[in-house]
Amino acid sequence: MGVDLGDLAIKHKVELEELAGKSVAIDGMNILYQFLASIRQEDGTPLMDMKGRVTGHLSGLFYRSIRLVNAGLKPIYVFDGPPPEFKRKTIEERIEIRRAAEEKWKKALAEEKVEEAKRYAQGSSRLTKEMVDESKRLLSFMGIPWVQAPSEGEAQAAWMVHKGMCYASASQDYDSLLFGSPVLLRNLSITGKRKVPKQNRFIDIGIELVELEETLKNIGITRQQLILVGIMVGTDFNEGVRGIGPKTALKIVKEQDTLEKVKAYLKTEKQYEFPEEVDKIYEFFMAPPYKEVEEIKWGKPTREGVIELLVDEHDFSLDRVDKALEGMMKQVTETRNQRTLDKWF
Repeated sequence: MGVDLGDLAIKHKVELEELAGKSVAIDGMNILYQFLASIRQEDGTPLMDMKGRVTGHLSGLFYRSIRLVNAGLKPIYVFDGPPPEFKRKTIEERIEIRRAAEEKWKKALAEEKVEEAKRYAQGSSRLTKEMVDESKRLLSFMGIPWVQAPSEGEAQAAWMVHKGMCYASASQDYDSLLFGSPVLLRNLSITGKRKVPKQNRFIDIGIELVELEETLKNIGITRQQLILVGIMVGTDFNEGVRGIGPKTALKIVKEQDTLEKVKAYLKTEKQYEFPEEVDKIYEFFMAPPYKEVEEIKWGKPTREGVIELLVDEHDFSLDRVDKALEGMMKQVTETRNQRTLDKWF
């Protein structure tokens, strides 16, 4: 989801190890949805425990977080709060899209179309409040901090990066740039070979680093104008203008450099009129609500808590969990002794 600015952003490939020693504010909801979509059986059935409860989000969060820590990163997860009222339509549309995808998944399963079934299953993922709450519990047991945003998590992460509390925000969405995050990391949780949908080939996905100022300078606009580009292309809060992609939107913004001018141009030239809330959307990107965070603290992993949640409650393998925790603790101890990361505990 989110705005598509891929054709405009200046992206740099970076290796995970190059980010060692850096704090990263991760869009928690975004990454949990990725895990729910990708951690499934061959026919698309979600990973579940013995009681039939979905556990893909916990598996992805646990093992991926450990990989990040073992590479020397200091992850901080940021979770969404209540959405703004003007996001209601988007949320309702997403619910309908997931419902339709679930029906297609079941139909494909009945017809034994396995590959097609898995593709539809990925689009049917639902993240519940209970899943989010137990994800927070897991992070606390692992000693990894998380922040509850008052509204959009990407806005909170952008503020934390802007304040110098983190090096970068991490999300698949480019909305982070509209919220003003100086540095965005994409693909932090989905690196490696991935199958191209509907094709019998694989591509390598690596971490991408985008610096806001570099991108703005390269395309010759301000962040305010980038927000206008986003609104025309379509954001998490509004549909874009049919027939207008990032490059066309950029051209329009350079000629019509304010929201009022853009609205007037589209109404005259494209017979398109934005809904009234577009002004609220623009202001929301410019000055979103955020929580004042004074300090971020990492704690020591609590084995008993992790075992209780993953093994006792959700039937994870004790040996695998213990082995992963042991490796994480070894890395944290070595890092702490080498003083390459500040204030782990």
